[in-house]
Amino acid sequence: MIHPADIREWRNQDVVDPSGHKIGVLEAVYVHTASDEPAMATVRTGLPTRQRLVFVPLDDATVGPGYLKVAYDKGTVRKAPSIGLDDVLAAEDEPVVFQHYGIAYEPGAAGERRLARR
Repeated sequence: MIHPADIREWRNQDVVDPSGHKIGVLEAVYVHTASDEPAMATVRTGLPTRQRLVFVPLDDATVGPGYLKVAYDKGTVRKAPSIGLDDVLAAEDEPVVFQHYGIAYEPGAAGERRLARR
């Protein structure tokens, strides 16, 4: 299991897919609001003048020397829902991120968000 304090240390490190192909650079970690466990990360991708942040789940992610390896291939991550570098994920857009990866989305009992940025 990756702990929030551990993964924050990997900010600005490379994010790679299972084959070792670089996807981008780790920007931020989002935790599950019910458990405070890491759930998603944003990865900075794109050309220097057209960068964006894409979301990738952290289930089965591993850390190595200078990189974070996620369980999803580069193509899937690059096609994931994205936000601008200075934007935040709107609550109504959370389900779309989970759907892209085939993960069931269930808001909290009172309808609260499932993800919180750390």
